[in-house]
Amino acid sequence: MAQPTSKPTSLKPPWAKEEAKSPQQLAGEFKDLVVDYAKQETVDPLKTLGKYLGFGLSGSILVGSGLTIMLLGLLRALETIDFFNEPGQENGGTWSWLPYLITIVAALVIVGIMAVVIKNKTSTRRTTT
Repeated sequence: MAQPTSKPTSLKPPWAKEEAKSPQQLAGEFKDLVVDYAKQETVDPLKTLGKYLGFGLSGSILVGSGLTIMLLGLLRALETIDFFNEPGQENGGTWSWLPYLITIVAALVIVGIMAVVIKNKTSTRRTTT
C-alpha cells in the first residue's frame, strides 16, 4: 500500500509564542486598525445616511410640488365662482380677495396637520427607543 505523499502541516498550539514584531510593523498594524475603524464608524454610516437623505429630499420636493399645484388649482377653481368674481365689475368685484384668503387658510391647515403628524411620529419614536 502506498503512503500518502502530502507534506506534514505544522500546526502551532495556541500557547506557542509568535515571533516578535518590529516597532515599524506594530505601528503599521496600528495605523491600519485606526483607519479601518474610522471607516467603519464614519464613512459607512454616512453612506447609509446619504441614501435616506436622498429619498427624503426627493420626497419632500415631490410633496411640496404636488401641494403647490393643488393649492393653485383650488385658487383658480374658487375664482371661477360668480360670487367671488363679478364679471361686470372692474378687478373682480368686492369679494375677489376671498379666494386668496381661503387658499391661504387651506395651506395653513395642511401645514398644521403635517406638523402634528411629524411631531407625533418623532415623539413616539423617542419613547420606544
